[in-house]
Amino acid sequence: MKKILIKNIKGLVQAGEEIPAVIKGTHMHILPVIENAFLALEDGEVVAYGPMDDWQGVTDWRDLEVIDATGKYVLPAFVDAHTHTVFAKSREEEFVDRIKGLSYEEIALKGGGILNSARRLGELSEDALFKAAKERIERLISYGTGALEIKSGYGLTVEAEIKMLRVIKRLKEHFPITIKATFLGAHAFPKAYKENQQGYIDLIINEMLPVIEAEQLADYIDVFCERNYFSVEQMEQVLTAGKKIGLKPKVHVNQFSIMGGIQKAVELGAVSVDHLEEISQEDIDALKNAATIPTILPSCSHFISIPFGNARWMMENDLPVALASDFNPGTTPSGNLGFVWSLACVKMKMTPEEAFNALTVNAAAALELSETHGKIALGRRSPVIITKEIPSLAYIPYAFGDMHIERVIV
Repeated sequence: MKKILIKNIKGLVQAGEEIPAVIKGTHMHILPVIENAFLALEDGEVVAYGPMDDWQGVTDWRDLEVIDATGKYVLPAFVDAHTHTVFAKSREEEFVDRIKGLSYEEIALKGGGILNSARRLGELSEDALFKAAKERIERLISYGTGALEIKSGYGLTVEAEIKMLRVIKRLKEHFPITIKATFLGAHAFPKAYKENQQGYIDLIINEMLPVIEAEQLADYIDVFCERNYFSVEQMEQVLTAGKKIGLKPKVHVNQFSIMGGIQKAVELGAVSVDHLEEISQEDIDALKNAATIPTILPSCSHFISIPFGNARWMMENDLPVALASDFNPGTTPSGNLGFVWSLACVKMKMTPEEAFNALTVNAAAALELSETHGKIALGRRSPVIITKEIPSLAYIPYAFGDMHIERVIV
């Protein structure tokens, strides 16, 4: 049995037996920190924690690693509830197009965006996709990510979407961290179906979903509900079909426009609604009466210069807020949740405590991982982060350009 004792911790963050599964509204400012603490792990499971004054000492030194965390913080690892980590190639040429003044939608109309990634992905083998994604995930873990969602959606054909999901399944089996798979065949309409949108929806429902069910390739189903992409009615068709085979909805919605997608997603029992750069009072009201987790993606807003989600308004209406990276090659080529933490503070006026709750407890809820991730508690095996020596927890989002993580214990 591998045992780890972390002692003299400057601050043991988000540790406790009474921390709720979802943190809402003004309560998001509350973040428990045990000062001068210890944490004991056995085979990754939390077996004891608390103030150093309560530590009973070591009775069995066999296979014990002792870590002195003087001046350092220990945190539950981040949960990234929205990524597109499996992709073929980067899209820096579109980055240059945006600098020259083209919008996201203009780039898409000239053949860039999602269709660009789909074309490139179709050219790569499953093994090549797996190797590239494996290297990315190793990097994400080093940034402090301890659980991850990965979407398909860069295939847009039966063969390529299934290929992506098989890669994600392999990644699940390879890594010790929890990975959830989301089927996003309804990410965009392929060129071949530009004039036959129902034909593509039928392809998703009649040809992709049966294979996904047979091979158990996904946990969730997603749709990009947005102007020039999928309408609310089309979203409902796809999500309803997915639910019939046990896939729960997680929806891209309100990135550029308000179309009623949030209300419909809530009606269909969505686990989360993601993006929310645009939001209305009707959307807020729908979310108040739902278990759906609003998930904001500030790195996307930063990178493509669109509005940031109004987290403060959501919290004022007693909603929970989750944060995620949206890591993808076109609009968010970074999965660094430390940077997301900083953006949430600087651009969305979330306090460091609110943003941390959004990256841990609420992000875990957005992946239905509340029983295992997001906090430090007895019996849990969630990965934990040990920081470098830092003056305060707020220093992490403050000094956003530095790497503050010394070790991630998985």
